[in-house]
Amino acid sequence: MAEENRKPEQETPAKDRSELIRTIKFVLFSISAGVIEIGVFTVLYELLHWEYWVAYLIALVLSVVWNFTLNREFTFRSANNVPVAMLKVAAYYAVFTPVTTILGNYLEGSCGWNGMIVTVMNMLLNFVTEYLYDRFVVFGKTIDTNSRAQAQSRSEGKK
Repeated sequence: MAEENRKPEQETPAKDRSELIRTIKFVLFSISAGVIEIGVFTVLYELLHWEYWVAYLIALVLSVVWNFTLNREFTFRSANNVPVAMLKVAAYYAVFTPVTTILGNYLEGSCGWNGMIVTVMNMLLNFVTEYLYDRFVVFGKTIDTNSRAQAQSRSEGKK
């Protein structure tokens, strides 16, 4: 019985390290998606003077596609069904997008807030809520199941 209690304790540091690395990867990929979103938004909103909501939606969609692709493969290392995972992400954005588009348009148009500030606020909200949603809903049961994760697991087992 003493051995049963020790084994989970020994696995915890490795699991904690793995989760820390996963979180760092998510942060870095989110920053890259943020650069895409801000870049596209800046061109459409600031340079071409498109309506806030149109610029925001286009920038958001491009950053989501980028972020989903990289996080599925490298952060969560998931071998789950891509269409199913995409539908789960679409469900998240079916709520997030209208709420932030309507609120952002209201803050920018009716309240006179700077559109860039509103977009950055939306990006921060998206960062936190999407990580939790991806981690526990989209990829929760399929984390570390792709060929990259399996190869790493095999190589660590040989050590």
